[in-house]
Amino acid sequence: MSARPIDEPNRVSSQLELLFDLTFVVAVAAVTARLAHEIMEGHALAGIVPFLQVFFAIWWAWMNFTWFASSYDTDDVAYRLLTMVQMAGVLVLAAGVPAASEHADFTFVTLGYVIMRIGLVGQWLRAGAEDPARRRTALRYAGGISVLTVGWLYHSMLAPASAELPLFVLLAALELAVPLWAERTEPTTWHPHHIAERYGLFTIILLGESVLAASRGVAAALGSTEVSSTFVLIAVSGLVVLFALWWLYFLVEAGDGLSDRRNRSYRWGYGHYGIFAALAALGGGLEVAVEQSGHGVTVGTLTVGYAVAIPVAVFLMLLWMVHARVVAESAIHPVLLSATAAAVLALPFAAPWIGVHGVVAAIAVSCVLLVAVTIAANNAR
Repeated sequence: MSARPIDEPNRVSSQLELLFDLTFVVAVAAVTARLAHEIMEGHALAGIVPFLQVFFAIWWAWMNFTWFASSYDTDDVAYRLLTMVQMAGVLVLAAGVPAASEHADFTFVTLGYVIMRIGLVGQWLRAGAEDPARRRTALRYAGGISVLTVGWLYHSMLAPASAELPLFVLLAALELAVPLWAERTEPTTWHPHHIAERYGLFTIILLGESVLAASRGVAAALGSTEVSSTFVLIAVSGLVVLFALWWLYFLVEAGDGLSDRRNRSYRWGYGHYGIFAALAALGGGLEVAVEQSGHGVTVGTLTVGYAVAIPVAVFLMLLWMVHARVVAESAIHPVLLSATAAAVLALPFAAPWIGVHGVVAAIAVSCVLLVAVTIAANNAR
């Protein structure tokens, strides 16, 4: 297991990486559906913290595999088997999402996490044994991950209820610190264009999850009412929002920026937690909004409006903040992004007069205008 070259030409995602991503579809779908349920039950605020906690576990597991694979993907039998162990862990984690979100019971989430860590530690130990130049780095990763896995087991099984959230925050912070500490010896050889592609693919998966979540809302709405103009407007507007966010994300080519500014990769990579979480939350918000059009939801229109508006605004602001770290000149002007985000956040206040369908349609128009103005500005340069 020797390190792959940083400048390897034509480096793209492997078939195994694509299969690995598909296992996360199940986990993200579970956490998105749970968030939508909490919103519909009128417990939106109470559901946010469990959502962010579980999504952190999902995102961090994906991150661990992605950056390791960018440096050490040998695609041999041992590598494939250890990766499949991690896939099994993802599925166990997904099975534990309802209990974690509803009862703060992280037993199965932690069990899935431990299974994934077994595979990941095995990969790092193998890298340490077979790549002498980066042995200390690999062993630091293996040691840090192992120690923190014990911490997660304590958090899940022994920690008192009052200490669960503070301990979670501490363990999450330490998880983020492990790569910073490990890479101080001899940096790994992750490929910048490969990493940018992997993040783009996960963005597409999350947008697809939003489509899936909205389709669940469509099915529920159709079961309780006939097709109406309100229903059609909110469903179409939701798709337009997703198309616009996809367009905005891929206006920026991060591969060259990551190549030129490798020292800023942590902020870029870690900042995507907010972008990814916002897209997942948007799926839950759209599911509630679509179902609300069929009069199957009793929660207030302001809450439903903000269930869509907040994720969109967070996505827009973080999109610029994250990419500004690595690109020389952002394709999207920060003033335009800020103004659009502010407008999106203000729109739900009009819900009592224009309804949720009007709010979602106005959000869609705002995003489309942002895309159109940005394209025109870029073409004029």
